[in-house]
Formats: sequence, structure tokens, C-alpha cells
Amino acid sequence: MQNIKELTFQAINTAIGAGKEILKVYSSEYEVEQKADDSPLTTADKKAHDYIFENLQSTEIPMLSEEGKDIEYTERSVWKKFWLVDPLDGTKEFIKRNGEFTVNIALVEDQKPIAGIIYIPVLDVLYFGAKGLGSFKTEGASRLANKKAPLEDIILVSHQLPLLSSTDKYVVVGSRSHMSPETEAFINKIREEKGEIEIASRGSSLKFCMIAEGKAQIYPRFAPTMEWDTAAGQAIVEQAGGKVMQSKNNQQLIYNKEELRNPWFIVER
Repeated sequence: MQNIKELTFQAINTAIGAGKEILKVYSSEYEVEQKADDSPLTTADKKAHDYIFENLQSTEIPMLSEEGKDIEYTERSVWKKFWLVDPLDGTKEFIKRNGEFTVNIALVEDQKPIAGIIYIPVLDVLYFGAKGLGSFKTEGASRLANKKAPLEDIILVSHQLPLLSSTDKYVVVGSRSHMSPETEAFINKIREEKGEIEIASRGSSLKFCMIAEGKAQIYPRFAPTMEWDTAAGQAIVEQAGGKVMQSKNNQQLIYNKEELRNPWFIVER
């Protein structure tokens, strides 16, 4: 049985490899399909899913992916540990060609994310965190892919999170494509309490990265998300000392629920 360091290392290599597959499509002409829920799907989503599935199979840990086949709750309810994957988080940003899309891989155990990897292909920047290790940011990450060096060597060339932030302002980060009226109302309430605040908009799981890095203080999400949208980011934020809580009861966001849609939540440093 592989330990969390080995699994995290394998997931890092897998995420970077999937990112390379995405960039091949990103620089070419491609078709956009509409899924049943009207969300977009590209060749890049499919290629990244296939790459991740193939490269994580050897762990013998089941995988739940946004682009994989539907898995009945009766089957996955008995999973103690599983991979939770969004092969291309931010497909709308991918289509807009603004670079704000990511590869998300999380390892979930007993309904809690214990490791998370977020890779930004366009920037070649990696964020990762794992229980007992902390969270880190790695620039120029692709040079590390498929190396035989252990995870400790990646950590040596990475920055531990959170990084020191030079801003004195209270920064609220929100979605670039999904800002709801409820989120806007929440931000207005913060503005009343804090006075001058700064609002940053980011696509995909980059919002979690901003919190983990220390560039933003809070990310309120009062709009639909699915489990694969948040698990990797939650692991990174939590291992950097932050928290991801359900807005209705202040309980930790959990995974492998019968209903894969998340409740509304708040991410804080």
C-alpha cells in the first residue's frame, strides 16, 4: 500500500502530464460540445480525463471524475479512500483562452480531502498539499514531471504556503463566471464591516490557491459547485492553515455524498 507521500507524488506527475495534454488542444482548433447540464465539454477535458485515469490506475484506488462514467452511490458509498478529479476545471475559461483553468486531483479518505493537487498548465505552476506535509507552490513545475526524485526534492524547490502577503487590504475573491446575487450581498456585508475591501475575480480553483497563498482572506461561494470542483483546493487550503466550511452550519465541507453537489460554503484563511 502506497503512503500519502507516494500517492501525492504520483498525483503531481499525473496532473502535470494531463496539463500537457490540455495545452496540445489549447493551441489548436477544437470543437465544443454541450453536456446534459448545458456546461461545455472539449476534447481537452476528455484527453485529460483519459490521461489521469490511465496514470492513477496503478494505485488501485477508485476514481470519481467529472468526465468519467456515472458511478452509483451504492457502489461508491463503501469507498474508504478514492481519487476525486476534475480533469479540466474552468472549461469556460479554457474556451475564452484566458488561461484561468486548472487540473484538480484530490485524494479523499473518510469523506475528507487528505491531499490535493492543482496544476495551472498555462503558467506551469503547481499547488499541492497533503496531510502531515503542509501546502506548497511550485513554479516551473513541468521540469519535475516523471523524475525519479522523491516528493521531498519537489518540496525543496517549492514555497511553503501561506506566503507572506504585502497587501494591507482585506481581499475577497470570487468567481469570474458565476457571481450570484447572494455572493454579492455577502460581499456588501463584509464591506460594511471592514470598510475598504478589494475584490478579486478568478476562474476555476484558482480562488482556493489565492486563499492558501495568502493573497486573499475570504472566498464566499453561494452558487452551485460539484465535489470535484473543490476537493483539491480544500486540501491545499486546510493544510496551509485555512478552512472550508458550509455556510449554513459552519461544518467542514465533506465528500462522497449521495448528492455530489456541494452546499454553499465559505473559504477563509
